[in-house]
Amino acid sequence: MQHIPIGSLVNVVAIIIGGFVGMAFRSRMPEGIRTIVFQGLGLSTLALGVSMSLKMQNILIIIFSIVLGGIIGELCNLDKRLEQGAIYLKKKIKSKNELFVDGCMTATLLYCIGSMAIIGAFDEGLRGDPTILLTKSMMDGFAAIALGASYGVGVVFSALPVFIYQYGLTLFAIVLQPYFTQEIITQLTATGGILIIGISINILDLKQIKLSNMIPSLIIVVILSVLF
Repeated sequence: MQHIPIGSLVNVVAIIIGGFVGMAFRSRMPEGIRTIVFQGLGLSTLALGVSMSLKMQNILIIIFSIVLGGIIGELCNLDKRLEQGAIYLKKKIKSKNELFVDGCMTATLLYCIGSMAIIGAFDEGLRGDPTILLTKSMMDGFAAIALGASYGVGVVFSALPVFIYQYGLTLFAIVLQPYFTQEIITQLTATGGILIIGISINILDLKQIKLSNMIPSLIIVVILSVLF
């Protein structure tokens, strides 16, 4: 049976609209306002990551997932590959925005790693209910306004990898429906929370962490949770 990803499609539209609204305000926004918006977004992202990570049930599984996932990502050079993809998009649309790549990668990670992206995609796949993703769409739309005002058009193009990721998770959930438990989803959420803390560190410019290389952690935590 063909599955129409209503939640993911609405999410894409919200990101695109929010990104363009943010870009419209960007030229009229004083540098001081842009900076404080950026810092506020970073702090809010940090709070979200902490709240998600506190849900962890087995710290050892989380640690092994982050470490092993990071090693796999580093060996596969995922960060560089994603960066090259963003650079390719930038050249294709002939954008002169210096923050295009940073904006595309930051927005993509923020929208994809959150618990609502994971749980929402699973919920649409397992129960055919897009409610969580529709709620996430509204939140992402407002976040896209702030990101668009700070980074520019790169935020709009993050909608493409977000759709691929969320729809992929939905199809993944449909196929592996018998194996997912609430405990696995909780561990997955906690691991995502740690990665979101990393995003906030990047946004606040405290230190640049190659979070793209840690994305395999989200797969490793599912495997380890099933095994142990």
